[in-house]
Amino acid sequence: MEIRMDGRRALITGGSRGLGRAMAMRFAESGADVAIVARRGDVLDKTRAEIEAISDGKVVTCVGDVSKAQDVERVFAEAEDALGGIDILVNNAGTSAAKPFLELSDEDWQVDLELKLFGAIRMIRLGLPGMKERGWGRIINILNTGAKAPRAGSTPTTVSRAAGLSLTKSLSLEYAPHGILVNALCTGLIVTDQLESMRDRAAPEKSLEEFEKFMGERVPLGRMGTAEEYANVACLLASDAGGYVTGTAINIDGGSAPVT
Repeated sequence: MEIRMDGRRALITGGSRGLGRAMAMRFAESGADVAIVARRGDVLDKTRAEIEAISDGKVVTCVGDVSKAQDVERVFAEAEDALGGIDILVNNAGTSAAKPFLELSDEDWQVDLELKLFGAIRMIRLGLPGMKERGWGRIINILNTGAKAPRAGSTPTTVSRAAGLSLTKSLSLEYAPHGILVNALCTGLIVTDQLESMRDRAAPEKSLEEFEKFMGERVPLGRMGTAEEYANVACLLASDAGGYVTGTAINIDGGSAPVT
């Protein structure tokens, strides 16, 4: 099945690397114009060039930190002005943060919530009016499987991600009558540019290939997933082909999560 997104305009936060980059590439290949948001302009420029090499669509870069309210307002306005509107919003910005509960300060909690929860809330608040006016919209919140099945020592990330899960379901019910579909992707072990930093923290004595194999052995499918496989699911949800799917939180984890 060929999935097309011609004429659609997508904004992806955390869009310069990893899953954000893969989704931007996939959307652009399918005909969408894309705006990618990240904090580092040089990395954004490199990703824009990579997208432009495979697509004739418009690619916009917006430098900003989505944990800051003023940056969210500015980058959304830049993307909306450049593309003429935002039909698809992917809230992907975020990093893993996990410590034992008693080691977390109020500041640690605030930083995580501002980035992963309030960043998404503020983006959605800006995106909904235009989607509602046009009677068509897609919002995809990128979470992780810990939102459904947190493990010990996984705070604050799993708490902010669980809040994102609730936000997804609530908004899907409120905005379904307006043609706006809201879904979440719950991320498992996916090979991205973060694999090296994961290796350095967990098993610095291993090569990247050894570490990927080691991590993949923990997955029922026997391997880590690829960013391209992940982007394919996001592309379906963002397109007309996924037009009867809303309020879901899809695990992309090779079967690892103990809950569906």
